[in-house]
Amino acid sequence: MGVEPRTCRLLWDRPQGAFSFYWEGCIIVFKDLRETIAAYKARDPAARSSLEIFFLYPGVRAVRRHRRAHWCWEHNLKFLARFISQRTRRITGIEIHPGAKIGRRLVIDHGMGIVIGETAEIGDDVLLYQGVTLGGTGKDKGKRHPTIGDNVLIGSGAKVLGPFTVGAGSRVAAGAVVLEEVPPDATAVGVPARVVRIAGQKVDYASEVDQIHVPDPVETEINGLRRELEALKRHLGVETALEEEEQ
Repeated sequence: MGVEPRTCRLLWDRPQGAFSFYWEGCIIVFKDLRETIAAYKARDPAARSSLEIFFLYPGVRAVRRHRRAHWCWEHNLKFLARFISQRTRRITGIEIHPGAKIGRRLVIDHGMGIVIGETAEIGDDVLLYQGVTLGGTGKDKGKRHPTIGDNVLIGSGAKVLGPFTVGAGSRVAAGAVVLEEVPPDATAVGVPARVVRIAGQKVDYASEVDQIHVPDPVETEINGLRRELEALKRHLGVETALEEEEQ
């Protein structure tokens, strides 16, 4: 019995479609890899070559493997996705849940101890240092991890806990514990973190790679009180001098 023409057509089309899909996927992967390597060169002064970054940087390896794990997670291959993520954790010291959504050109400097939760979302051009946690605050279902905007820098040991947004262009200082939303182009400092707005000045912290030169909101408030006290003393001094002249 011969094969129907329609079946022959399907057998012919499927390999072509599969090859086209595979080829387009390879182009996307290589473009993403090239952009990532360029981002590491721009932000890491210790990076000397593309080969060194590709083969030896744990952050690059962790994100590459996460892409595969996330694809498996999205296609209901949950066990395989978790297997890949746990193997990645053992190899790199970076734990990224396969359900997390990560944008382009993520740079992970050193990376040891980083934890990224299941419902976390990370935008483009984000910079993370070692010990960062993007975690939840309890056993709630659904969205329970933070959303990180584009061009955000999160310093060493910082913890961002909860289902809120860290605005684009903002910065979380090293060691900060962020428990509420951070507006765009702002800095979060301290435990628990206080938010400092940079009024009228937009700074690309992720490109500047500066996680330590941050304003202290407590010091700023104290300095403001000190200025008000000095102004009050001067005012009272003027009034006292006038009263003495009248007497």
